Amino acid sequence: MNKDIFTYIIVFGVLFLTGFYTHQFLLENLRANLSFSLEKIYLFHALFSGIVCINLRVVSTVDKLFPQLGFIYLGTLLIKLVLFSIFFYNPIFTRETFNLTEKGALIIPLFVFLLTETIFVLKILKLKE
Repeated sequence: MNKDIFTYIIVFGVLFLTGFYTHQFLLENLRANLSFSLEKIYLFHALFSGIVCINLRVVSTVDKLFPQLGFIYLGTLLIKLVLFSIFFYNPIFTRETFNLTEKGALIIPLFVFLLTETIFVLKILKLKE
């Protein structure tokens, strides 16, 4: 279990560093300015995805809760959506329109971390098979 937790920390840390700096480099080459902090968006997704995977891995050791892990994960996705809305309300939800670059800057980190998180959750769910 410790090896899995260490793997989650390393993978989400590397995803944060490579994803953010690559994304930032591309935005600078396009000379695009964002109305929000891209670093905070990446950091939020990296931290929350890491916490979700670590917690699900720990909860998977409890035999009574293992059959409910899928529902627990769905609940954490809802919590992630609510917390994202709370933390980024002013810079994101008070604007009327976004250009294509800003939309991409919001969606790309979401899908990168959500895909990685889902792969780890699927591996956790297959542990008992």
